[in-house]
Amino acid sequence: MKTIIQASGKIFLALTILFLINSFAYAQQSSTIKFLDQKSKEPIIGLNYRYGFQRGISDETGTVTLLPDTESTLFLSHISYGTWSLDPMEVKNAFEAKQTFREESFHGLQPVSVISLKMSEDKDQKIMISDHERLHHDAGAILALNPAISGIRKGGNFGFDPVLRGFKYDQLNVVINGIQTANAACPNRMDPPTSQVALNRIREVEILKGPHALRYGIGLGGTINYIQESPDFRGQSGMYGRFSSMFESNGEVWRNEGRVGFQGSNYDVGILGSYSTGNDYLDGNGIPVPSGFERGTFGIYADVLAGKKDLLQFSVNRNFARDADFPSLGMDLRTDDTWMGSLKHTRTFTGQPLVQWTNSAYFTRVDHLMDNLLRETTPRMMNASTPAITQNWGLRTEGEWRMSRGKLFAGLDYKQEAADGTRSREILMGPMKGKVFYDNLWQDAQISKTGAFANYLFPIGSTVFTASGRLEINQAIANNPAEEFTQLHAKLDNTQLNPGISIGAQKELGKSFSLGIWAAGVRRSGSLLERYINYLAVGLDPWEMVGDPTIKPETNYELDLVLGYERDKIAVELTLFGSYLDDYISSVKTDLKPRLATSPGVRQYVNLDEAFKSGAELSFRQTLTSQISHSLQFAYTYGKDLDLDAPLPEIAPLDVRYRLAGHFLDGKLHTGASLRFVTVQNRVSEVFGERTTPGFTLLDLDVSYPLGKMLLIKGGVQNLLDETFYEHLSRPIGLDKSPMYAPGRNFFVMVSFKFP
Repeated sequence: MKTIIQASGKIFLALTILFLINSFAYAQQSSTIKFLDQKSKEPIIGLNYRYGFQRGISDETGTVTLLPDTESTLFLSHISYGTWSLDPMEVKNAFEAKQTFREESFHGLQPVSVISLKMSEDKDQKIMISDHERLHHDAGAILALNPAISGIRKGGNFGFDPVLRGFKYDQLNVVINGIQTANAACPNRMDPPTSQVALNRIREVEILKGPHALRYGIGLGGTINYIQESPDFRGQSGMYGRFSSMFESNGEVWRNEGRVGFQGSNYDVGILGSYSTGNDYLDGNGIPVPSGFERGTFGIYADVLAGKKDLLQFSVNRNFARDADFPSLGMDLRTDDTWMGSLKHTRTFTGQPLVQWTNSAYFTRVDHLMDNLLRETTPRMMNASTPAITQNWGLRTEGEWRMSRGKLFAGLDYKQEAADGTRSREILMGPMKGKVFYDNLWQDAQISKTGAFANYLFPIGSTVFTASGRLEINQAIANNPAEEFTQLHAKLDNTQLNPGISIGAQKELGKSFSLGIWAAGVRRSGSLLERYINYLAVGLDPWEMVGDPTIKPETNYELDLVLGYERDKIAVELTLFGSYLDDYISSVKTDLKPRLATSPGVRQYVNLDEAFKSGAELSFRQTLTSQISHSLQFAYTYGKDLDLDAPLPEIAPLDVRYRLAGHFLDGKLHTGASLRFVTVQNRVSEVFGERTTPGFTLLDLDVSYPLGKMLLIKGGVQNLLDETFYEHLSRPIGLDKSPMYAPGRNFFVMVSFKFP
């Protein structure tokens, strides 16, 4: 690790020298274009633009500032005006006229949602979130803004593990910028991949529903892609920054984050950081729930434009967590230390079908320790601790081609993930008092994935077709197998070939309606956990789990249908999906003897013959007046084990969201009321001891107002009615399986300062 850090420092120093040299070589005079509505002549605020390597958002006057480039096309997108582009000649004319106009437009649909920290590009369903979500110490928790995403909680304030349409863990592909990922070092997933994402520079989160996004890897149930902000190159050198802080009353949670950067015509570099801490919160009945935690991040980044065609991007983050309570588990998180780094080179081309070629590399290392040494238990049977380490690294190369009537993405990628960890158990009572046992949990297991992929978009008439494919070689091995595991499995290494294909089409049906349909067949190999975990309770019930190195890949055959309606100031999107799963990976009870006396037995990962999932998601938004709007969303998933003719476990119930929002005082004062209604979940898996959960209703209020151009104040209350409730996917506490209740009423206040 020391070598990696030293190498990273040298790379950063070299990039710093490079952008200082280039800043003098390529400085130019900037020009502006003001974008206005065709009818009202009002400015188009929040317009996304991409011009070569220059990206950003139009300001409050609808103005975009650019460094002129005679070869580049200006790409533009807006939630109300659609997506369009200006060729080099049109850009030149716009510079001369100083302004251009655009009418409101309609746009097609895709099976995708986007949680946007800024206005997003080329996506249909958008959930705008306020600055205080960027302050969150767990990037997984912000996914709950979309009702299609639920989460498994084992701790009160840390480790939100996303579940999309009943797919969880490695059935979901979680990536940053389409490549970087992390593996949970904790076998109980106290530190899921989403918890390692630093939100300081995240622009938006793509929730790519279904197995269709094969560019970024195999996501059997979907892909969650955290997209970082693009570099902001300016004509004049300058400094920028942001410092935000928020306090929550319930649990005394303090969250802080900030970044400081320096930018010029060909560089954008800076540092970022965050720090959060909290104590036990109170549920709706005033009963404390163990939920203390400490979390922080520090990072550096450098984006350098080395000439007009080459962009270099470098980043290193250091995350840490301390003393996070997990009351539903036998141990708590003591320390979690993570290094994440990436290096990316992008080259653009003109005058040929190949438009862009990107090469990138990344590494991630998670060093985790969990134990029960701070637990107050009587009588205390044993002391237990588990240090564990996971490492990920990968390479990716991708090209983008634009033909006369289509666009093609194609490339290769390689990812390797490894995990190692041993649990120690010191017996404190009984005839074996004083003895220490060591359990080889991860067995120094390793999985390598080598993939080739292609994604082609092409129009035929008024219909846009999409075809995606991936072929992946999955190689797994245990480098330090445990003796009891080798007695159970004679073969410890395994190589599998996983193909995937997705085809889709979307079409405008008249002026207001649109229709999209996607079909896919994708296969996924078992994860490190499913192949190599060695006698540890990591599932829904307290049974210890044992992996199977030769478990067969599971396959998802899925169909998504998206129907949209958009006219004047109203938009509706309805998504229906059906998923047939073959060789679905689950677990069954065995006669094996567990390691802990408190465990009822041992389960082993196996393939089920068949399973089925289906569901619906609705998104509705309407502008009522020039100042008031409202929206409605819901998501529902039905899952069934066809072998047992029984419900699949860990399927969230119907979740309905309604929000009424307004902006007053010249658009400066923003207010909102959010209502969430969740139904009873009585479709539960008795095989896994899953219990029914009651429904609940929550009401939240918020208000924000800017003080000048640089200071924003926001406040509000969550769970205003002080409802006592718990989520269906939250794990129960203790042997009696008492519910882990969510926070009761919680007041918050946030202050954010930005410059310039």
